[in-house]
Amino acid sequence: MLIKPDPATPAGRAIIDLADLMDHLQERTGEWPGADTVDILEGWLRRFTFAVAEDLTTQTAGRAWVLRQWDRHGDDVTLWSDEASALASLAQEVRRSWDDVSGTDGFPFRPPADDQTVVDLYYGPETSRGDAGYTLYPADISRHLRAPLSLKLSDDEACAQANSSAVFHPMHGPDDEGLPCIELAGILVFAYLDADREAVRVSVHLDTTDVQLVRADGTVPMQVEIETATVFDNLTPMPAPAGLTGWKAWIRRLARRTAPSGSGQRRQGG
Repeated sequence: MLIKPDPATPAGRAIIDLADLMDHLQERTGEWPGADTVDILEGWLRRFTFAVAEDLTTQTAGRAWVLRQWDRHGDDVTLWSDEASALASLAQEVRRSWDDVSGTDGFPFRPPADDQTVVDLYYGPETSRGDAGYTLYPADISRHLRAPLSLKLSDDEACAQANSSAVFHPMHGPDDEGLPCIELAGILVFAYLDADREAVRVSVHLDTTDVQLVRADGTVPMQVEIETATVFDNLTPMPAPAGLTGWKAWIRRLARRTAPSGSGQRRQGG
């Protein structure tokens, strides 16, 4: 089966141009000399790109605290979920080494109980750490996501891919104005302790739900369970309100015919 290049497309136009170049070479030399052919093909191939375009989305999947400790024996890097845990680990290492500095150069015989205080005292100002020191800083954890497949709740594979892409957004300390949240297919589920109401609160926000999950009536099919009890279920669409039939419908039609003109406007004004 012969393929006819389409001049309306960039690839088709390029193939036609190559054919013209080779025809001109044939007319000029009576053949396709190897060197000339290579030059033509080299210039022609430069019109194309063979890079594989990956439709990847960068997503922040969380945050970690990076602790780096170094001394004359080594250089270690560890990751921690929060600053307090990283500092506690560092303070523990300092207390284990306290005998090396106890009672010397202004160091007390017993290490302070506060983690930050004992770390600051042991390492001293940043300019005087010498061959030992540490750094502690937060860093976002990112990942690349491929463009999602068609998301259908009836498709096991599509649901599994969406579930594996769920992200937990934690609070970054007690002063963070946000709340812990799980994000899944654009749905935000907040679960937190509410001191004002003295309760555990769970809040579902659907404003940013993936449009492929939204039904024609604008709702999102959802079932909410607590333990084994279903507390919310809209999986079965609400039945349409039944219209009046029989003599009731006849009376309503008669009332509409006999109602004085403009009565509807007077009711609205009242």
